[in-house]
Amino acid sequence: MSLSLSHVTKRFGSFTAVNDLSITIPEKEMFGFLGANGAGKTTTFRMILGLMDANEGSITWNGKKIDYSTSPFIGYLPEERGLYPKLKVKDQLVYLARLRGMSKQDALNELTIWLDRFKVPEYMDKKVEELSKGNQQKIQFIAAVLHKPKLLILDEPFSGLDPVNVESLKSAVTELRDNGSTIVFSSHRMEHVEELCENLCIMHHGKPVVHGGLREIKKSFGKKNITIHADFDLTFLENYPGVVKSKKTAEGVLLQISNEDSAQQILNEINGKGFIRKFELEEPSLNDIFIEKVGASYE
Repeated sequence: MSLSLSHVTKRFGSFTAVNDLSITIPEKEMFGFLGANGAGKTTTFRMILGLMDANEGSITWNGKKIDYSTSPFIGYLPEERGLYPKLKVKDQLVYLARLRGMSKQDALNELTIWLDRFKVPEYMDKKVEELSKGNQQKIQFIAAVLHKPKLLILDEPFSGLDPVNVESLKSAVTELRDNGSTIVFSSHRMEHVEELCENLCIMHHGKPVVHGGLREIKKSFGKKNITIHADFDLTFLENYPGVVKSKKTAEGVLLQISNEDSAQQILNEINGKGFIRKFELEEPSLNDIFIEKVGASYE
């Protein structure tokens, strides 16, 4: 049940929103789309869902085109939330679930489970406009997953949520994946993708600039980061062999080094110069990789 995009291009007049995108998203996995606003993430999702036609290329799910016949198996959380403000939560979500082939009773049972899970059972009979923005987003999320989709597309699911709600949504998404759903989500928050996804694609101006498994991407980047907190001056490390970049922090320095061997040499160098509170070698962050590939910071 993999989702496959082959040489997909979408143009609006002379503007190319998505440029020759080819990716395969394996089933039962969480796949992350990263990119700044305007990178082409939402346009890609709309093409996957058949809401928009590609100018070139093909999109298939399980070898077939996505159309009305596949809609009972697909869930979508759009970036622009779109619930009817005057309708009650219950009426609205049962209606949407029935459009996807669920019976009224099954939809009500599932809705009860989800509202309990998010600790808001009292929202069943509330109008959407009576809820806070964050809680409207929870309801919109439930609308996307109520019918137990096999393929779930989440466009910026965590934007605008407070940290507590982000965590509860993350655990719900992880559980859906563990229960067999294929989940594709976009974010401009690198740390969410690093935490949740095994595979990802970073888009920049409509083109994939980084694509593949998170572990392999980090490994092939080669460079590592070292965090050092010490009670003596570390500025001399800025020009130390193997140091590519350095940044002063309140407690010490953050260094980017060209390879792991340099870490040992740096440790030998500072050993004995004073008290070292922290010396930590870390994988590069996705942000480091993005800056290298695109030549600009992500935010």
